Amino acid sequence: MMSDNQGLDWSKFPNGLSVVVPIYNEVYTLREIISRIDQTGLVRQIVLVDDGSTDGTRDILEEIRRENRSDIAVELHPQNRGKGAAVRTGIGLCTGDLVLIQDADLEYDPSDYPALLRPMLDGRADVVYGSRFLGGPHRVLFFWHYLVNRGLTFLSNLLTNLNLTDMEVGYKLFKREILKDITIRSERFNFEPEITAKVAKKRVRIYEVPISYSGRTYEEGKKIGVRDGFEALWTIFKYRFTD
Repeated sequence: MMSDNQGLDWSKFPNGLSVVVPIYNEVYTLREIISRIDQTGLVRQIVLVDDGSTDGTRDILEEIRRENRSDIAVELHPQNRGKGAAVRTGIGLCTGDLVLIQDADLEYDPSDYPALLRPMLDGRADVVYGSRFLGGPHRVLFFWHYLVNRGLTFLSNLLTNLNLTDMEVGYKLFKREILKDITIRSERFNFEPEITAKVAKKRVRIYEVPISYSGRTYEEGKKIGVRDGFEALWTIFKYRFTD
């Protein structure tokens, strides 16, 4: 249930915030991420989209459905298609004026919601990106992941004329009216460069804010891989010149 306990002014967005949670095999984290979202007191709707999980996640989602919470929508993909497909489905179910993407794996912490929301609610932004590279606390992990992220962000900036520090970040907040005019075609993690390219073409006001980050190892369940890096590279060039 949304509240004003963070001193934020929601008057321009009476329908509040919808949070889209794409999910794939997160049986150990799903309940915890929902709890953390609830604890913020800032969310009017949670949209859970399961992308063909096979590890018992769907059993938890069925339990959540039976709880009949009016603020939670659940959608199940019959087979795994990818994060972009899950996000696309989730956005279509959103009722809030604002839409935030929230991964289910606990790498991103909902306690950062006030920082993400403030530029939007203050009237300074139409889109807000979190950034893992602006000084927030983060778990120290893979140098090569860092290098690839910075390289992809550089190329994205070069072709969009933006100056983002973290194009690949999972925390992206949008006015829903902006997303209504964008068709998301990417099925997998290349959703990130696609949405960035299409937002850049709309010439809207984009803000970046520092966020915390608790990355996972592959043994702990991290899913992005080498293939996704090449797909992101192709997507950066593709959507610079096409819609």
